Amino acid sequence: MILKNGIDQAALIKKFSEASAKQGETVRKAVHEATLKALQGRELTLANIRQVLDTVTKTASAGAAGSKLPAPDVEGLLGKVFAGMDGALEQAVLANQRALQQLVDQGVSLRETQLKKALADIEKMEETLFASVRKAAPADGPWSGVFQAMQGKGTGTGARATAALDQLMEDAQKSLRDGRAMGLRASQALIDSYSTLVSGVLIGMSEALKQGGAAKR
Repeated sequence: MILKNGIDQAALIKKFSEASAKQGETVRKAVHEATLKALQGRELTLANIRQVLDTVTKTASAGAAGSKLPAPDVEGLLGKVFAGMDGALEQAVLANQRALQQLVDQGVSLRETQLKKALADIEKMEETLFASVRKAAPADGPWSGVFQAMQGKGTGTGARATAALDQLMEDAQKSLRDGRAMGLRASQALIDSYSTLVSGVLIGMSEALKQGGAAKR
């Protein structure tokens, strides 16, 4: 099995090219799981996120090229691919929010340079999703209808990012009013470990979801 950016391209191409029009939800779940697993295997920087999304988009395009379905059905499946990536990226936004929340709760200021960047990155998540798909897929190909539909209604990633930023700023203001402030040295130690913290939160969230799914069976 050869992985590129943590993605088993051959498996995804096979699943997509063999999928029927009624198997859109299966495709979405496969893409969501593959994208999330790839994101878990690296620091959640925008550059790494772009690489994962680029790879998934190109892989789906290759699968679409090998599909024997009519164009409208292929476009429908690509819409599910986009939804799968959107769902995984929404989880990444939530992981960032929870990691930042831990720091705010301990009195770390969001004005710190690294945390200001983290907030800016959350704000750019939806833009990164659209830009990555545009870059990796021809604008006049089967993805074109997906672009139009998704840009018209927005994404879960964008909605989650907006809610996360609003909540974090509100909590940071409350922390400031309550007089919670951490010493510079302790604060910097937490900030320096931020990327590791986010990755750990994302893995923990996924493990909790798996355990919840197993419990329901």
